[in-house]
Amino acid sequence: MSLYLIILIISLAGPLALSFEKNLRLYKRWKYLIPAILITMLVFVTWDIIFTHMGCWFFNPTYNSGIYINKLPLEEYLFFIAIPYACSFSFYAVQFHFPKFKLNEQWTKVLTFLIVVLSLMISLLHRDLTYTFVNFLVLPAILLLSYYFTREVVQYYLAIYPILLIPFFIINGILTGTGIEQAVFDYNPQEMLGIRILSIPFEDMFYNFSLLLSPLALTHIFEMRSKKTKNG
Repeated sequence: MSLYLIILIISLAGPLALSFEKNLRLYKRWKYLIPAILITMLVFVTWDIIFTHMGCWFFNPTYNSGIYINKLPLEEYLFFIAIPYACSFSFYAVQFHFPKFKLNEQWTKVLTFLIVVLSLMISLLHRDLTYTFVNFLVLPAILLLSYYFTREVVQYYLAIYPILLIPFFIINGILTGTGIEQAVFDYNPQEMLGIRILSIPFEDMFYNFSLLLSPLALTHIFEMRSKKTKNG
């Protein structure tokens, strides 16, 4: 079994088992959450394939199964299911146990505005760096759409995201080479800023922000539509 797959299994095992916990009962949200994750997966896998073909990043065959589809190892496809699910579980668990742990509307508006403006500035200032440019162009689009359609989700997400960065630094740290001889996947330094925290590129924190917010916003939209239909 590859190291990449082992990391994904460990990341998913706890959240999946605890999804049946009698209070949280996340499994009841699966009919909304799973389609939301799959839609997000479709978008980000497409991005991944394009960037892999462009040479923006690459995968180390030492740490994956060797099964490739469109130049992506099988584990990379599973990544876009396991990690969003595990982080969605963490998000809903914090929201359930600490329902007041969110930003008020004013701070949500201010922080959303600042993130959007700063992201666009970084993107436009680094149009020659493909990963940086696209990453900081996608983030404000996802954040603004989420703010417009699912403001309550954004209120919680902006407060909870720093907590989600804890497992991010552990998992992404290992995947990008922290504590192991070579990275599971690595990046073309000519396509990014070159700023790293441990072995993690600066851009990855914001890529992760977009990746995790998307299924949460979509899940909320699906839930609201379902309730409207039932109340119909």
